[in-house]
Amino acid sequence: MFAKGPLVGYRLLIAVVLGLCLMLADSRLAAMAQLRAWLTLVVTPIQWAADLPAQGLGWVSDSLAHRNALLEENRELKAQALRLAERVQRMSAISAENVRLRELLSAAHETDERSILGELIGLDYDPFTQRIVINRGRQDGVYPGQPVIDASGLMGQVISVSAYTSRVLLIADTSHAVPVQVNRNGLRFIAQGTGRPDALKLMHVPETADLEVGDLLVTSGLGGRFPFGHPVATISEIRHDPGEPFLQVLAKPKAHLDRSRYVLLLFHTLKGSDPAELVNPSLEPLAPVDTSIDPDDDPDAAAEAANEEPDNG
Repeated sequence: MFAKGPLVGYRLLIAVVLGLCLMLADSRLAAMAQLRAWLTLVVTPIQWAADLPAQGLGWVSDSLAHRNALLEENRELKAQALRLAERVQRMSAISAENVRLRELLSAAHETDERSILGELIGLDYDPFTQRIVINRGRQDGVYPGQPVIDASGLMGQVISVSAYTSRVLLIADTSHAVPVQVNRNGLRFIAQGTGRPDALKLMHVPETADLEVGDLLVTSGLGGRFPFGHPVATISEIRHDPGEPFLQVLAKPKAHLDRSRYVLLLFHTLKGSDPAELVNPSLEPLAPVDTSIDPDDDPDAAAEAANEEPDNG
């Protein structure tokens, strides 16, 4: 319409006149409202099409924003889950430690002996010995020969004491022996360590001995070193080797020798001794356990011991 040519002015004039006529008709005639509605309906698809790029850009922007927000929320939730998992792990350890301490308190209530709680702080690195170091020493009244137990049974005895720490010889050590008796029938033997935390052996067991797998062995109290009645081990194997005069009997310790962290030290007075006088400043090893029987205390046991083999310790 506005192409270059000699009639451009006339064409502009015609367009202006038509525009004025339409404006006048729109303001004066009611039919123009209906016409405007139809024209709007015709133009609507064109408007939608013109608006599609803007809507697409908005949708893409919102999608990216939502995706970034979801990724950020996901990272925060993962970090929170890891923190909660770490807390759960610590709570599990604390709960297990609480159970062990409650078991120790229960074990302490089961005996009339005075006791103190100790904690393992070191191990002996010699593979041929079974010894531990605990955080109780002379300042706490610990003395050489003092019995040590955990929540399940006898662990050993103190062999050396310093001001704030003590060294404990476990019952599994090959140099350790403890007088025991079968809880079922009262038979008495000597249980010696094998160097393994999961096995003890009974010394000089005759073939006629009434023993069964599963029998509980407890401290007999003979020799005065350990108080009577503490669980020591459970018989796990009974074997007779041809040509051997005695049975080969193995027992599994009741105490968790390789796992217990907390122990109880019993203030058990040795026969005819005062615990206060048993402190060994030179930290020398203890003398072997005396398993002899006093005839004045138990005449029948003394007579039985006279008919048995010589000292098994």
